[in-house]
Amino acid sequence: MTAAGGTISLLIGAVLLRLTLTDTYRRYVRPELGPWLALAGAAVIVLGLVTLLWALRHGQEPDPNAHEHEHGVGPGWLLLAPIAALLLVAPPTLGSYGVDRAANVDIRSGARVFDPLTRTADPAPMGLLEFSQRAFEHDGASFNGAAMQLTGFAAGAEDRGFRLARYQIACCAADAAPVVVRVVGTAGDDPPRDQWVTVTGTFRPGGEELPELAATSIVEIPAPEDPYE
Repeated sequence: MTAAGGTISLLIGAVLLRLTLTDTYRRYVRPELGPWLALAGAAVIVLGLVTLLWALRHGQEPDPNAHEHEHGVGPGWLLLAPIAALLLVAPPTLGSYGVDRAANVDIRSGARVFDPLTRTADPAPMGLLEFSQRAFEHDGASFNGAAMQLTGFAAGAEDRGFRLARYQIACCAADAAPVVVRVVGTAGDDPPRDQWVTVTGTFRPGGEELPELAATSIVEIPAPEDPYE
C-alpha cells in the first residue's frame, strides 16, 4: 500500500460522488444506478483514506533500485492528472458523432402489436424507439393520423430535412445504440448538430431505412437531465 494508491483512490471516490451529487452521472449510466455509484464512491474514499494514513504512518519499504529513480516520478502518480481533470470537467453526453459510427437499434424484429392512437387536440409525447416500432409495424397503421411529440438531438441534415436521434442504453453509455428518425417538411434552417429539439408532427409513410415524421413545429430546448431513453 502506497501514498500514491491512497491518493488515487481518494480522487476516484471524489469523482464518483461529484458525478452523483450533481446528477452528471446520468450522462453515462441509467438513473437507477445513481445510489449505487454514491455508495461506491463513499467506499472508495474510505479505502483511499485508510491506505493513505497507513502509508504515511509506516513509511515506504526501502527500494533497492531507488537510486535509479530518485529524480523521477513513480508511474502511480501519473494517474492523478486525468483523474483530477475529471473533478473539474466532466465529459459530455454522447452526441451526433457516434450516430453514424454505432449500430442502430433493430426495431423491425420482435415488435409488439400496438393499439391505435386516439386523435386528440394535444400531441402525445412519444419516445423515438416507440415511434420507430410503430412506423415499421403494418406501415404505421397504429398512428391513426394522431399528432405526437418527439424529443432528441439533431444528428445531421438530409435532402428533405434532418435526422433526429436519441440513444438507447441497457446499463451505461458503453452499450448505447442510437435510434434515428428523419424529420421532413421543415421550413427555414435546420437545427445545428447536437442541438436538442422537441418536434411536433405526424407520421409520414414511405420512409425506407428511416421512419419519417412530418413536422408542424420544432422547438429548441436545453439538453434533458436524462439524455437516454
